[in-house]
Amino acid sequence: MEKVLLVRYTEIHLKGLNRPYFERALVDNMKRALRGLEPRIEREHGRIYVRNIREADFAEAQERLTRVFGIHSLSPAAAVDKDWETVVSAARELMERRLEGVTGEVTFKVLARRSDKHYFMNSDEINRELGGRMLELFPQLKVDVHSPEIKLSVEIRDMAYVYCEEIPGVNGMPVGTAGKASLLISGGIDSPVAGYMMAKRGLTLSAVHFYSYPYTSERARDKVVELTRLVTKYAGEIRLFLVPFTEIQMTIYEKCPEKETTVLMRRLMMRIAQTIAEREGAQALITGESLGQVASQTLEALACTNDAVTMPVFRPLIGFDKDEIMDVARRIGTYETSILPYEDCCTVFVPKHPVTKPKLAELRASEAAVDWSEMIAKAIENTELMVIK
Repeated sequence: MEKVLLVRYTEIHLKGLNRPYFERALVDNMKRALRGLEPRIEREHGRIYVRNIREADFAEAQERLTRVFGIHSLSPAAAVDKDWETVVSAARELMERRLEGVTGEVTFKVLARRSDKHYFMNSDEINRELGGRMLELFPQLKVDVHSPEIKLSVEIRDMAYVYCEEIPGVNGMPVGTAGKASLLISGGIDSPVAGYMMAKRGLTLSAVHFYSYPYTSERARDKVVELTRLVTKYAGEIRLFLVPFTEIQMTIYEKCPEKETTVLMRRLMMRIAQTIAEREGAQALITGESLGQVASQTLEALACTNDAVTMPVFRPLIGFDKDEIMDVARRIGTYETSILPYEDCCTVFVPKHPVTKPKLAELRASEAAVDWSEMIAKAIENTELMVIK
């Protein structure tokens, strides 16, 4: 009996003639996620099998795969010969482990799938025969076909795969199948969640962070590096660009109308981020903005921000409230790092009365009053690249 991980996907099934491309991308991402464990991964008829996993590594492999976008669910399964008594024996052993220490009545059902149409029993016959054998072997079992506590599953394929556990994955599409985009990442709660959500749709991520030393500390910078690392658990390797923004930010506050400073800062960030993104081969920008959350995220302010760039800007959190964003952050493991009390450059110079309904013509005029070209070129030239894995 061989212990394997049986991996399922759902959305990829809808890709028609392009399906093999998405399946290969998913397998490649699984291999990267399992680097160092060196299993064998096989693809067959709507299933992916992970084999040759050392027993000591099995839980680790399982945990890593639950973070791979494109995977709907996975099951630790016993792969055995299709001989009927061998199947029954594997089911008995699995059920013994499942019922160990359990007292009282337990409901179950057998769920069979027969891909091998030459097998001597069809799915309904397997359900009845195996269910009957389990009732004989385990008197505490009771059949419940609607809401069973245990689902004993059998898949008859090249071998028989027997399992009774289904572990949910993160779904989505395999990273790398939808192109590349650049995430504007701060030290807050929202932007790492935005990056996670767009990677879930198949985008490869790079990231851009703006810092204003000495007004922001090295700890704030380290916090962003750690947040990026946490996102890589789902999105894979991320190239993080750290942009010095102090000179530009101080010039905004010295030479531009105070109420416009936040939106002007966002416009210049977007222009720099687009330049870096284009050099990286990215086709879009990603932000963590949510409609109406702060003054720079009103409909008017977002329109003024968009005006600064020509590439698409994805805002996957646009309709989320803060509680919903925090729920996702907790689920993906970024929340506790995001709330560490190290300020980023977006929070250290907040005007007392920021404009909530900025006029694009007025912002353009304020921006045109200063020659930003040399400062932007200097910031990009002094940008530091970190490859986060």
